[in-house]
Amino acid sequence: MPQTHFGFETVDEKEKAQRVAGVFSSVAQKYDVMNDLMSAGLHRLWKKFTIDIAAPRPGERVLDVAGGTADLSSAFARKVGATGQVWLTDINNAMLGVGRDRLLDEGVLAPVAQCDAEKLPFPDNHFDIVTVAFGLRNMTHKDRALAEMRRVLRPGGRLLVLEFSKVWKPLEKVYDAYSFRLLPWLGQKIAGDAESYRYLAESIRMHPDQAALKLMMEQAGLERVEVFNLTAGVVALHRGYKF
Repeated sequence: MPQTHFGFETVDEKEKAQRVAGVFSSVAQKYDVMNDLMSAGLHRLWKKFTIDIAAPRPGERVLDVAGGTADLSSAFARKVGATGQVWLTDINNAMLGVGRDRLLDEGVLAPVAQCDAEKLPFPDNHFDIVTVAFGLRNMTHKDRALAEMRRVLRPGGRLLVLEFSKVWKPLEKVYDAYSFRLLPWLGQKIAGDAESYRYLAESIRMHPDQAALKLMMEQAGLERVEVFNLTAGVVALHRGYKF
């Protein structure tokens, strides 16, 4: 069986899928609380910036891939209004359930689908905007997922990828100490799961850096790919278009 990475480990592709599912099923109920603690609330600003750069307009169709607890879906729904449509999707049922319940609690009637980003169940040229926030690094075949996201974009549509990236070099030692010491400790104290947050730290290190991801998006057929570094490169937003 083909092999891939699960954090710093080399595992069979099937095993990775099962273990990633286990990670997110474990942390789903505490995911939003941990995001606030881990980022000191900065994740909210990163996502707001993503919405601003996506520049959604009333009536547009949006696909939120690996949308989890629906932060982006909720914000997009307010922007596109009653004439638009936002699909919340995720491969993990536990995360999707949290996101679906949140949308309902907010009075947002948005379609929800459990699906694999590498095999999206949508027609070609359908969406004006596709987003994936903090989900791409968990996908086994990132190139396939990017190609699928491009496929479902209409001509002129844009793909936004928000993901942890390569931090500014002078901050590497401090960032490593935070990632491999404090993060698992927080995971244990808050979510009762240190190992899932240790995987998070490792998966960030194995994810393509800003330049490599830009190239992957271009190889998937996206054009005019731009990179926006946020918080000294802790996170980067990539935007590309389909023409």
